Amino acid sequence: MNIAARAAKLGDRVLSYIAIILMVTMLSYGGYSLWDTYVTMTGAFLSKGFLKYKPDLNNPEETRLSLQELLAINPDTRGWITLDGTHIDYPMVQGEDDMEYVNKDATGEFALSGAIFLSAENKPDYSDSYMLTYGHHVENGAMYGDVMEFLKEDYFEKNQSGHLFLPNGRSRKLEVFAVIECDAYDRMIYSVDDKKGQIMNLVNYLEEHSTHFRDIGMKESDQVMALSTCVSLETNGRAVVMVRVDP
Repeated sequence: MNIAARAAKLGDRVLSYIAIILMVTMLSYGGYSLWDTYVTMTGAFLSKGFLKYKPDLNNPEETRLSLQELLAINPDTRGWITLDGTHIDYPMVQGEDDMEYVNKDATGEFALSGAIFLSAENKPDYSDSYMLTYGHHVENGAMYGDVMEFLKEDYFEKNQSGHLFLPNGRSRKLEVFAVIECDAYDRMIYSVDDKKGQIMNLVNYLEEHSTHFRDIGMKESDQVMALSTCVSLETNGRAVVMVRVDP
């Protein structure tokens, strides 16, 4: 009986230790998850002081100097994108491939929130007929989180404009005309091969398949930029805002 009792006590003690280890592991994982979320959110919004480089629409020379400062920090800088009335207000970079800036910020340093970046398949001077850009879907609206908001009709109707600022001080007006829900394998959206002479095919596709579409009088000679983000981390679903880039 004494042996059985001692065995039972030992078994209880082992189970208690296992339970404590499991609890500590779960608490540690929960703490890490909260830290991870905090770093992602604050990194995306604070942007390491990037706002001091924000272009001034009414001051092209100041814009040029600000973006030249960013270029000196990171030669991958391609400009700055802003959509009026949204949180989309960030430097634009371009990596050697489309994975480089998934977990790097616009200075090139590690950041869970990544950066807003132009596809590596596009020309860096924004001269392509069709340009594809990416940004993380951050729940609080940071990075390209507000792309999801355009799926709401009132938001789509309210927020229609923006600007693309270039390192030479120029600014180009952006006009929102569509938002589409698709998947990552939609070649009409994610093929960035030269679409010169094919823009109206894209526009017709968007008119047919978009969640919301606005007729702004698109022409074959127009340039289109896509702002793409993930619907969730678990699926291949994507939400994409389409804008016309005026000369």
